[in-house]
Amino acid sequence: MYMKLYLATGMAFRQLALSFRISKSTVSTIVIEVCKAIWKNLKEKHLPTPTIEQLKNIEKKFYEKWNYPNCIGSIDGKHIRVRCPKNSDSMFFNRKQYYSIVLMAIADANYKFIMVDVGGYGKDSDGGILCSSNIYQCLENEILKIPSEKKFPNSNVIAPHVFIGDEAFPLRSYLMRPFPRHQLQDGDKMYYNYRHARSRMTIECAFGIASSKFRILLKAIETKIENVDHIVKSICILHNIIIDLEKNVTDTEYAASCREFDTSAIARRRSSRANNRATQTAINIRNKFLNFFMENKI
Repeated sequence: MYMKLYLATGMAFRQLALSFRISKSTVSTIVIEVCKAIWKNLKEKHLPTPTIEQLKNIEKKFYEKWNYPNCIGSIDGKHIRVRCPKNSDSMFFNRKQYYSIVLMAIADANYKFIMVDVGGYGKDSDGGILCSSNIYQCLENEILKIPSEKKFPNSNVIAPHVFIGDEAFPLRSYLMRPFPRHQLQDGDKMYYNYRHARSRMTIECAFGIASSKFRILLKAIETKIENVDHIVKSICILHNIIIDLEKNVTDTEYAASCREFDTSAIARRRSSRANNRATQTAINIRNKFLNFFMENKI
């Protein structure tokens, strides 16, 4: 219903512009107001801050679909192309040689966004953007309530619930990242990275699906940076609504919308400039997952 309304509204705007010759600036203002309204009125229903019970349901789905226990979300950042902002120096110029802001997001096992933060500078690494985001503040300050530790399936080993990210992110007790390249002579660690990447691809697919539905994300968005934030946030809401409406769509069909997931590309990503030094506690937690995967190969 919401998607039909969104499409109908877009068609109505175009028709009005043609019929009454409304200026581009007026149409732009209307579009941004609609984006703000989508976020304001639909966020609490379609992108609420997850509760403990919701995170438990996400964890259950991650294990059922991707065989990663105690996982409550996959995290990554997506560069959103923008027109070069005025007086921005190089703040928005990223390592891929174009201007961008970053959508930092966490996805569940069904490719829905459960938390988003929009507006990071394109020049920053994913890890650096995470550390300055509202998502990080919620995790570090325990504003986001995470379920208590629990046993792995068919095991007596107790481990916390965690998010999973790529090697650009720091290793934390609540955030697992793959083992670094120089340790991959160890076959066990290489297998862990495979299981980790297999589950982490849900956020990659979420970005791919959103881009295939809203093709404005495939080119530079030519408007003010603050307006780009509103557009991207409304797209995240509409993405979740579409996922809910397409409950009968299979993972195979969704895979066609996902960008090709190449685990070798993970190793080529730039490491975070943030403090990546892991605590012994976080290292021990990741080793628990490694041991579980080695005992339960798929």
